[in-house]
Amino acid sequence: MFEEPEWAEEASLAAGLGPVASRPRPAAACQVKGSKRRQLLATLRALQAASLSQQLPSLPGSDSEEEEVVERKKKRPKKASLASVPTKAEQKRKKQHQKQGLPGSDSEEKEVKKKKCQKRALEGDSAAEDKRKGKCRKQAPSNPAQHLDGVDQTGATAWKSGATDDPSKPSPVTTSPHTPHALSRKQWRNRQKNKRRHKNKFRPPQPPDPAKATATAPTEETEVPPAPSQDNHEARAGALRARMAQRLDGARFRYLNEQLYSGPSSAAQRLFQEDPEAFLLYHRGFQSQVKKWPLQPVDRIARDLRQRPASLVVADFGCGDCRLASSIRNQVHCFDLASVDPRVTVCDMAQVPLEDESIDVAVFCLSLMGTNIRDFLEEANRVLKPGGLLKVAEVSSRFEDVRAFLGAVTKLGFKIISKDLSNSHFFLFDFEKTGPPRVGPKAQLLGLKLQPCLYKRR
Repeated sequence: MFEEPEWAEEASLAAGLGPVASRPRPAAACQVKGSKRRQLLATLRALQAASLSQQLPSLPGSDSEEEEVVERKKKRPKKASLASVPTKAEQKRKKQHQKQGLPGSDSEEKEVKKKKCQKRALEGDSAAEDKRKGKCRKQAPSNPAQHLDGVDQTGATAWKSGATDDPSKPSPVTTSPHTPHALSRKQWRNRQKNKRRHKNKFRPPQPPDPAKATATAPTEETEVPPAPSQDNHEARAGALRARMAQRLDGARFRYLNEQLYSGPSSAAQRLFQEDPEAFLLYHRGFQSQVKKWPLQPVDRIARDLRQRPASLVVADFGCGDCRLASSIRNQVHCFDLASVDPRVTVCDMAQVPLEDESIDVAVFCLSLMGTNIRDFLEEANRVLKPGGLLKVAEVSSRFEDVRAFLGAVTKLGFKIISKDLSNSHFFLFDFEKTGPPRVGPKAQLLGLKLQPCLYKRR
């Protein structure tokens, strides 16, 4: 059998004519030898290189170049649907590419440029899409499904508008990636609150849940102000009782004070003997009234007596709590209608248990009370030594005519030594005993009738 040379088989394979064994072998090929063989081999290799260069644009899986361009155009909207309209820079770049479309440029170079432009557009669209998604996350819509649908619809609409409009014109949907977020935290909270209000406005009313009502019942109870505790109630009741007791004591003090000024001393003595607590009540009320004064007259009298010899014997008519006896070194005889101190001698001040002319100083400090003031002054004249001192301190509002009072006292055997009318609350007088009274017991002394010191209800 005739064997075909190796170069023939290689040439047939390079030319794409199939293996040599499947074709009839020409008889002329067997006779080719030497230089002709080399020439034929070079020719076949050149043909093989030319056929390979023509087969490069068309890949084995594709039919033709036109089909590949059509498929690429079909795929392009799918990629672009994922992004929005290209940015201004990409539109500008496309416009430059269209102007620079030279007639001598190759189709492959145009395809490469188109691919690059599409890649840049996709990158810009993806950046804009990422920014839009971030903005949507910040706004946090109440219905995420609606928001996602709106994003997809806006993306598709933007792509359609970008595809139909002139690429040289900027799209209003396009937003710059460097635009700052204009909403503050407070504005964002207000927007969310408005969204919730709008959402609840159109929500149908729901029936109340009994389980939820029972769960919220304790909180509603806590909102109600708590009932006052027993201790608080008792404290308020105690304060009310104390205030009422204070008012009652004030009323009783005013009643007792009126009785003392409107009747004789003997009637007052019987009153306090029948009700010992009444004197204590009166004494407390009287002390609370005197404490409001800028200066107490008993302190002024004690200061004057401390400047005299301590050997002088003093008789305190209406001593009260024996404050004068506690303030001086002298011997003091204390007399009053009732006793609040062991040093007090209970008696009627018109009849004190002292001998005639046995004391040096007689004191009436706010004690010329009752309708028998003349009896008190005559009793003081009886127990005082000749030349003895009579000191009188009385409320200034009781005197209608000071000169008439001084003249009446002078007729009872005394002489005025000094008087002090400077104090706003009381007047202070000093008398010296000159002898027995110069008028008879039936003589009327109108100057001794002083006004009663009555306290108003406060």
